[in-house]
Formats: sequence, C-alpha cells, structure tokens
Amino acid sequence: MPKLISDTGLRFTWISIIAIVLDQSTKQAVMNSMDLYQSIQILPFFNMTYVHNYGAAFSILYDAGGWQRYFLSALAIIVSGVIVWWLRQSTKEQVLLPVAFSFILGGALGNVLDRILHGYVIDFLDFYYGSYHWPAFNVADSAIFIGAGLLIIDMFINKETKEND
Repeated sequence: MPKLISDTGLRFTWISIIAIVLDQSTKQAVMNSMDLYQSIQILPFFNMTYVHNYGAAFSILYDAGGWQRYFLSALAIIVSGVIVWWLRQSTKEQVLLPVAFSFILGGALGNVLDRILHGYVIDFLDFYYGSYHWPAFNVADSAIFIGAGLLIIDMFINKETKEND
C-alpha cells in the first residue's frame, strides 16, 4: 500500500516552496531596483549589495571558466533528488530532520534556478564589521544555513535520545 504524503517527510515540502518563492521574489526585486554592484546601506553593519556569484558558496570556483555552472547545477539537482527520495522514505514520527532537509531542498532549488536561468546566482545580503565583509548571500543560502543548523540540532537531540535508551 503506498504511503500518504501526510505520513512521510514530504508533508514539509511547503517549507521548500516558501523558500523558493521568497528567494526568487527577493532576487527579482533586487534585479528590478538595483544596478549590478550597487550597494545601499540599510544598517551600520548591513548593506543590500547586488552581485552575481558564478561559483559556489563564498564564490568558490567563480573564475573556473564556466564549467562550474553545469557541475554545480547537476550537483544541486542530484542532491535535491536524494533529499526528495529521503523525505519520501521518512516516517510520520520524524519531524526535525525532514524540516531541516526541506529548508535545504528549497535553498538548493532556489540557487539552481538562478544558475539555469542566468548562469550565476544573484546575491545581495551583505553583512560586515568595519572593513570586513562576509561574502554576500541570498534567501536560498539562508534556507540552506537554517537547514544545516537544524541538522546539527537534530544530531545532538538524537545522540541524547540514543544515550538515554
């Protein structure tokens, strides 16, 4: 008998959908209202700075000659497929882990959409302290970060649960 979506981790894919919609809509707003490399100070430690990221996280591989677009897109699609498969296999009792993977899925798909549509990822969130700037990022990156944080929390919770059994 096939599993119902409500009995699997797929019940949290709404998180992925929200992450993708927020990511793509904020990127569209930035593209429509800012010039490339334009920076607008919002707070003493935060700018909106419109940049194109041709590489991976922290612009790794940004100058690799173009092949990275296809490699990173394929990698994100494969990882997304594995996450969807895993969400389908997870049980109704699991909550934190499928929520974490749903955030990661939304972030990965948000950035892969950019790579496919534009050939680069649109970044615009620029946090800094003094002259040190954290690499610019976007809502998709934030979703991946949240998902990774939840995975770490889940790891500690499950470790404590196993130790108490």
